[in-house]
Amino acid sequence: MKTTLQKITMSVKNHYMSLPKGTYCQVTYVWISEDKESLRSKTKTLCKEPAGIKDIPEWFAVSTNITELTLVPVKMFRDPFSLDPNKLVLCEVLDYKQVPAETTLRSKCVEVMEKVEKFEPWFGMEQEYFLLDLDRKPYDWPPGCRFYTGSCCVGSEIIHGRDVATCHNLACLYAGIKICGYNPEAITSQWEFQIGPCLGIEMGDHLWMARYILHRVCEEFKVIATLDVQPVSGHLCPSGGHVNFSTKEMRSEGGLQYIEEAIKKLSRRHSHHLSVYDPHGGADNIRRLNSQTITSSFKEFSSAVAARDVSVRIPGQVFRSGHGYFEDRRPAANCDPYSVMIAMIETCLLGAADDDMEKNTNES
Repeated sequence: MKTTLQKITMSVKNHYMSLPKGTYCQVTYVWISEDKESLRSKTKTLCKEPAGIKDIPEWFAVSTNITELTLVPVKMFRDPFSLDPNKLVLCEVLDYKQVPAETTLRSKCVEVMEKVEKFEPWFGMEQEYFLLDLDRKPYDWPPGCRFYTGSCCVGSEIIHGRDVATCHNLACLYAGIKICGYNPEAITSQWEFQIGPCLGIEMGDHLWMARYILHRVCEEFKVIATLDVQPVSGHLCPSGGHVNFSTKEMRSEGGLQYIEEAIKKLSRRHSHHLSVYDPHGGADNIRRLNSQTITSSFKEFSSAVAARDVSVRIPGQVFRSGHGYFEDRRPAANCDPYSVMIAMIETCLLGAADDDMEKNTNES
């Protein structure tokens, strides 16, 4: 529930939000920080509403080591906070030499997607997150409690944070993000939203902006949304970022054959994928993938039909129909979606070297 002070603050804010602005338009530039996990933003005033992304100029920012960066707008969304005609724009980051910063993989992901256009790759992601109070304790948990509820439960005694999740979903829909659902997860105050299906680079763009909107919504509710894979000690249901993937062949009649072939390729690059499925070279997934409570093993690749405790799952409906998609359950909640998509395309469609071959090449 909102405190009296929060209600007064909201009333004051609404007054200023209702002031006429003429033809001016506020554009909020959003970019990925150097840690490859957090986001940054700042707002520019334009004289009129941009008709498209080309009408939004480049801007400048400063990195954490005081190096100048160039922000290049690449994807425009409606602003669900200051409303039309204002915009949110996702930006590519260039360093002072005007080349993509080392911390961003979007430009590389675009190049990879261009190589496989004929396959029409679709991606979707199930983004799990955990709500914390401002003191970084589990949101609205009584002292000493550990609530394991099972996903999609209902009831005020076990479900906390529904207002946050609902407002986030509505804000994403307003913005034009391809959010296709949301639900409470297995632990009280743990939630999930789904992005997709999206063609190629689109999933990464929409997911990063959905994360930004989540953090902005949490500002309104004075809570924290963390993508840490295991933010609570003893938390038995760590947070993941399961990725659904398919190609035109997989979605067509007889596509199960192509799904199974792709999974075999993934099994031969298990170590490589885990090294890029979280922003710390696999360290987060070592904590998360422990073969307990619907997670697979970090050390061994596994796959099965309709199972949740495996590296890669073929949904039961896909198996029965003989075509569709598969789900890679290894990416961590704090993964960079561009990094995940690059790895999946290189392994499944571009014939990247197996782990053993790659190791031998690096050693020679």
